[in-house]
Amino acid sequence: MPQTETPGTEAAPRARLRWWTELPLLVLVYACYSAGRLLARGDVTTAVDHGLAILRVEKFLHINAEHPLNRLFRTQAWIGVPADFWYASLHYLVTPVILVWLFRSRTALYRAARTWLMTSTFIGLIGFTLLPTCPPRLLSAGHGFVDTMAQYSSYGWWGGEASAPRGMGGMTNQYAAMPSLHVGWALWCGVMLWRHGGTRTARTAGVLYPLITTLVVMGTANHYFLDAVAGAAVMGVGLLLTPLVMRGADRARRYFAARVPLVAAASTGPSAPIVSGGCQTSTGERIPRQRESPFGPGAEPGATPSDAGDGAPAAAR
Repeated sequence: MPQTETPGTEAAPRARLRWWTELPLLVLVYACYSAGRLLARGDVTTAVDHGLAILRVEKFLHINAEHPLNRLFRTQAWIGVPADFWYASLHYLVTPVILVWLFRSRTALYRAARTWLMTSTFIGLIGFTLLPTCPPRLLSAGHGFVDTMAQYSSYGWWGGEASAPRGMGGMTNQYAAMPSLHVGWALWCGVMLWRHGGTRTARTAGVLYPLITTLVVMGTANHYFLDAVAGAAVMGVGLLLTPLVMRGADRARRYFAARVPLVAAASTGPSAPIVSGGCQTSTGERIPRQRESPFGPGAEPGATPSDAGDGAPAAAR
């Protein structure tokens, strides 16, 4: 079926991309994402104030869906446990799988899609730095939230500190709740599946994955509803900036290419000296007419007797 291009993601790469250059780039981006979350810890009091301010706004607007969802997740283990696995796992599995799928099967779309994801991620890191936010699960018990990741930690590999493996909770920033890149990345995956999946199953998954992720991040008390809205907004801004980022990358590539001499891929080698003085030689001869022609004087190979008799040159073949 014909594919409809996502606005801002239709540009094809100018040069063929290689996995051995793409993989270190993606690893670098993820390392920056993890380091940014870790370094942008902020003041705990400020983070709690930001979280309470978000909660007050949501209550005023009557959009604080976190409370009923969290109550459902903590009282119904058959919902809460799968939701915790969803939160702890799919964020780090589905996104790379979609990237690999695009790289292998939708090459013309890959560079723009990858740039969109990277740009939005860096915008999210700016949000973590400027607005450290305490998630609902870390508010005091009087606000009515329960950390389901801690409640059901015996079912999985995570401990009581976010989705980090046991013993590694200190290596993550638990106050990086605004915006929710869980929701942002899920939205990116959903758009890729909806626009380029090509099947009804893929389109359905493209709708359900970001919606369920949004419910999960609120039900597990890891994010507010407005965190999810901010995550979607970050992806929107990243989409708008993607063409600019790609043009900037192309200009930078041309700039450096013009100043770094390119080495020829193959060497032609030195030219052989001409020893025939313009005369025709055959293989193995060093001096023109070193060997006598076996066809007699005035005859060339393949010449007819009449040609040899009148000294006419043989016809070109």
